[in-house]
Amino acid sequence: MSNKIKWGVLGGGGDSLIGILHRIAASMFDAYQLTGGVFNPDVTISLDFAKEIGIPTDRIHANLDEIIAAELALPEKERIQVFSVLTPNFLHFPMAKQLLEAGFHVICEKPMTMTYDEALELQSIQQKNKNIFALTHTYTGYPMVRQMKEMIANGEIGAIQKVDVQYYQGWINPIIHDKDQRSSTWRLNPKKSGISCCMGDIGVHAYQMLEFVTGKKIKSILADLNHLYEDNQMDIDGTILLRLDEYVKGVLRASQIATGEENNFTVAVYGKKASLKWEQENPNYLYLLEEEKPLQVLKPGHSYNSALSLDGTKLPPGHPEGIFDAMGNIYKGVAKAIRGEQFNEGEFPGMQDGVRGMNFIEKAIQSHHDGNAWVTL
Repeated sequence: MSNKIKWGVLGGGGDSLIGILHRIAASMFDAYQLTGGVFNPDVTISLDFAKEIGIPTDRIHANLDEIIAAELALPEKERIQVFSVLTPNFLHFPMAKQLLEAGFHVICEKPMTMTYDEALELQSIQQKNKNIFALTHTYTGYPMVRQMKEMIANGEIGAIQKVDVQYYQGWINPIIHDKDQRSSTWRLNPKKSGISCCMGDIGVHAYQMLEFVTGKKIKSILADLNHLYEDNQMDIDGTILLRLDEYVKGVLRASQIATGEENNFTVAVYGKKASLKWEQENPNYLYLLEEEKPLQVLKPGHSYNSALSLDGTKLPPGHPEGIFDAMGNIYKGVAKAIRGEQFNEGEFPGMQDGVRGMNFIEKAIQSHHDGNAWVTL
C-alpha cells in the first residue's frame, strides 16, 4: 500500500499556471498522491480535467461542502489528508477556515485572507485544531535564498545596517491605460482581490522575504502608493520606507507598471562586515560583497552551503534550479510536518507569515491614506 500523503486540490484546473506549478511541485519527492478535488465550479469541467490528467473521478466533487462530507465519511486512513487552496483571493479564507475546522491540513496560496481580522480568526482556528498550515511564498524555497537566511543567522555579514527589496513587474501597464480593461480585471476589483492590488499581490512577497532572510520583524512603515487613474483606487505601484530597529532601516519598492519588467524580484541585506544580494531572475547566484575583496558568487549544490540550502538542492552544481523546484521544496517541508518528521522552520512559510502579511497590506494602505504617515505594525 502506498504511503504517499493523500492530497486534494481546490481550483487550479484547466490551463491554470498555478495549478500546474503545484502539481509538479507535489510530485517532485514522491510524497503526495493527488486523490481528489474541486478543480472548477462546474463539476463537469472538473471531471473532464481529472480524466485529462489521469486521476480517478470517484473523488471529484461539485463543491467544498460535498468533498468534505464525502472524505469525512471514509475511514480516517483513507481520507485526503491535506488540501491545496488555489482559488482566487476572496475564496482563500472561507475555504481554509472550513478545511481547518474539519480537521484537514492546508496549503494555501497567498494572500492568505482578504483582511487582517480574517487572518487572526484563521490563526485562532489553526492553533486550536493543531493542523499544519503552509502559505506558498514560493521564493523561500530557492536554495540560495535559504543559504542567505542561514548566513545572516550565523552572523556572517555582521549586524544588519540596511535592507533593500524590489519587486518590479510590467504586466498591468497595457491594462491600466484602457478604461474597460481596468474595470474588468479581477486584480483591480477589491471584492475579489482585497483592498490592494500591487502590495497585496507582490509587495507582500517582498515584505515576507525580508523578514524571512533577516530573521527580524519590520516594526513600522511609511507608504506612498500610486493608482494612476481616478476611476481606479487600487494601488499598482508604490514605495514603502521600513524601520526594523532604531538603526536598521530600508526600502521596499513594488510595481506592476514597470514597463518591460517581467519578474524582477531582488533582495539585498547590508551588514557591518559584508552584504548579500539575490535576484529571482538569476536564482542560482547569491552575491557576497565584502570591503576590499572581490565579489564572490555562491551557487547551489556545493559543500560550502548550509544544510537547509543543500536539502533544497536537487541537481548537481551547474544545473539550474527554478520556480518549480522552489515550490517543490515547500511541499517537501510540509510533507515532513504532516508525517511528524523533524523539519527546519525555514522549510515552509506558515500561519504567522500570513497574519503578518495581511497586517502589512492593511497598514500600507492606511499609511498612504493618512498622508504618507508612519504606522506601527
